[in-house]
Amino acid sequence: MGLGISEKKGKLIIVAAPSGAGKTTIVHYLLSHDPRLAFSVSACTRKRRENETDGKDYHFISVEEFRNKISNNEFIEWEEVYKENYYGSLKSEVERLRNEGKTVLFDVDVKGALNIKKQFGDEALSVFIKPPSVEVLIERLQKRGTEDERSFQKRKEKITEEMEFENQFDQVILNDDLQTACNDTQQIVNDFLIVK
Repeated sequence: MGLGISEKKGKLIIVAAPSGAGKTTIVHYLLSHDPRLAFSVSACTRKRRENETDGKDYHFISVEEFRNKISNNEFIEWEEVYKENYYGSLKSEVERLRNEGKTVLFDVDVKGALNIKKQFGDEALSVFIKPPSVEVLIERLQKRGTEDERSFQKRKEKITEEMEFENQFDQVILNDDLQTACNDTQQIVNDFLIVK
């Protein structure tokens, strides 16, 4: 009788890394090189940065609105990354893309990535972007200049914690050369998508 709905649904690619490891750059590279992929726009409560667009980079919402969505079970995963600083993947966004047959690409924090992988199992590929070292990562964050001192200190503390999760991912990509990391990630994604 043909394929069932679940067999027609798109797969999931989850890219995670500590802040500053290059995951967002790699995600943008994948999106520009593979038309099978569609970006899952996460919701968050942090302030929008100058170069970001609401609805494209994130759905920027209030803490109260985010908490209401948690109460209504509207997230596949969510995390209070820092106090009153929430990030989450909306079920409605992911289901819409999967039902269109697209492979959903996530750019999420490490814990969020592991939560998505746990829910979707073999339908999802989890990729950890690893920096050459913690020191290089801290240097990249400083150069980025998007954090105030308090926020920067919180991110520094979180980096060490997040690095401990790399062995729980399906694939680990070392980002000591950005173009190589982009190419390697694209190859892993392609291999995953061509498997029936």
